[in-house]
Amino acid sequence: MTVENEQDLLGLKAIGRIVGLTIQHMAQHLQPGMTTAELDAIGAEFLAQQGARSAPILAYNFPGHTCISINSEAAHGAPRSDRVIQPGDLVNIDVSAEKDGYWADSGMSFHVPPYDPAKQKLLRVARRALGVAIQQARAGRLINQVGKAVETYAKKQGFFVIRELNGHGIGRFIHEAPSVPHFYNPSFKERFEVGMVLTLEPFIAMQPTRIFEGEDGWLLKTNGTLVAQYEHTIVITENEPILLTAV
Repeated sequence: MTVENEQDLLGLKAIGRIVGLTIQHMAQHLQPGMTTAELDAIGAEFLAQQGARSAPILAYNFPGHTCISINSEAAHGAPRSDRVIQPGDLVNIDVSAEKDGYWADSGMSFHVPPYDPAKQKLLRVARRALGVAIQQARAGRLINQVGKAVETYAKKQGFFVIRELNGHGIGRFIHEAPSVPHFYNPSFKERFEVGMVLTLEPFIAMQPTRIFEGEDGWLLKTNGTLVAQYEHTIVITENEPILLTAV
C-alpha cells in the first residue's frame, strides 16, 4: 500500500498503535507456567476491546489470534493449550490486526526469567538489527541496502540472518509487495518510495540455519538454534520513516 491522503495515515496510525499496545499488554502478562493459548486469549480480548480483528484469522484462517513462537521456533507459532512457557524461554509475540480496512503488523521477542547472558545478547542484537534496518529505509534508496546493513551488523556481532523470512508490504492486506530481504541481494533493484507502507522484521539466529515447516503446517522453525525478531510497520518518507507500531 501507498499512503495517498491524511485519512490513510490516520487509519494506519490507529491500527498500528493498537497492534503495539496489544504486544505490550500480552508481555505484561507473560509468565512461566502459562500456555501459549492462555497468552493468545489475553491478546484476543485486548484486540476485541479496541475494535480490531486478528489479521492471521482474517487472511489465512489461522488457529489463533496471535503468533507465539518459543526458542528455536522462528515464526507463526500457533497457540496451544499444551504448550507451556518455561523459565528461561525466549518468547516471540507477533501481532497483526485490521481495523477500518487498514492493517498493521509488529513483533517482539521477550526473555522469561531467569535471564541468561547469551540470550540477552541475542535480544539486544536483534533489536538493534531492526534499528539498523530502519536507518536505511528512506525514499529513493535501494531496498537491498536494508539487507546489506542488517547482515553486516549481525555478522560483526557473531550472529546470523535467517534469509527465508523477509519484511513485506502491508496496509490493505497482511502481506503485500514489495518483499524486503534482510540479507544483501545485489540483484534486487527496487527502491523505497514516499508513502510506501511495509514491515521491517529481521530474524537473527545464534547459528546458521534454514527454516523448516512444523508438523501443523503453520510453524516455521530453525535447526534448533535460538532466534529472536523485532518488527515494526513503517511508512517511508524522505527522511526517517514513520513507525506506526511504536508505542
